[in-house]
Amino acid sequence: MRKMKQYENLHIPLWLIKDTCWMMEFKTLGIAMIIPTLIVAFIILIHSWKKKENEFWLNLAIIFWIAANSFWMVTEFIDRLDLKFYSLIPFILGMLCVIYFYLINKKVTAE
Repeated sequence: MRKMKQYENLHIPLWLIKDTCWMMEFKTLGIAMIIPTLIVAFIILIHSWKKKENEFWLNLAIIFWIAANSFWMVTEFIDRLDLKFYSLIPFILGMLCVIYFYLINKKVTAE
């Protein structure tokens, strides 16, 4: 449990660094930060899946959000804004995960 809290706490600054690089247009570092940010998110996701936690769905939504956000960042960095709308796909998948999470919790609390 303590180790997972450390991963969760690490995840936040990784994400902030990635998005700050995006804002500051530090292209190489911004793109490089996608990898550790996603790796930590996957570690958290796998842990929640193994523990059969409902938070699995929120953690999966976070991965979709990072993926969408990262794709959008890369399209800006390579001057292909015409492609940024494809980031809508993982954004929608993430929202579906969040909706499913709340439907599960509503069902569990109703029983």
